[in-house]
Amino acid sequence: MTKAEKTALIEDLAVKFEGAKFFYVTDFTSMTVSETNDFRRKCFENEIEMHVIKNTLIQKALERVSDTAYQGLYDDLVGPSAVLFSETGKKPAEILKEYRGKDGEIPRLKVAYIDSDIIKGDDQLEFLTKLKSKEDLIGELVTLLQSPAKNLVTLLKGPEQKLIGLVKSGPDTMMALLKGIEKKGN
Repeated sequence: MTKAEKTALIEDLAVKFEGAKFFYVTDFTSMTVSETNDFRRKCFENEIEMHVIKNTLIQKALERVSDTAYQGLYDDLVGPSAVLFSETGKKPAEILKEYRGKDGEIPRLKVAYIDSDIIKGDDQLEFLTKLKSKEDLIGELVTLLQSPAKNLVTLLKGPEQKLIGLVKSGPDTMMALLKGIEKKGN
């Protein structure tokens, strides 16, 4: 690769990193070519962009975007790396977990960048699969806000429904109920 090609690649990567709220850096060291292609296909099917890139080029692109924002992940740029770009923070973690299956260990998570937070280590994969999206959180908030109003409406409708039931049951039932109330009052 010529110096001009590397510079162009760094610029393209810098644009990607600048627009990305979420990206993962993975280690696929012991994956075969067919496993790597299979994983790349799985990522593509789930709208995750996977790029195998040299660590030095990743670091230079990140430095172009910000001098300090990504410093915490430079130490993890060792060995073969693939960068996974996604529109959601949890989808790459789900794909990694699903792809690895029960006894698989590859590809391993080196580091994840989640909306300005740096999460390091493969042991954080389970945590990342449980992240909630902005839409999930808004939905939960709306449900919580609606709950007291629904309870109030139910409480207000309760006595009305009982009265309607008594009226529908007929005069004999109403007279028996009134006699029961009169006895309690004495």
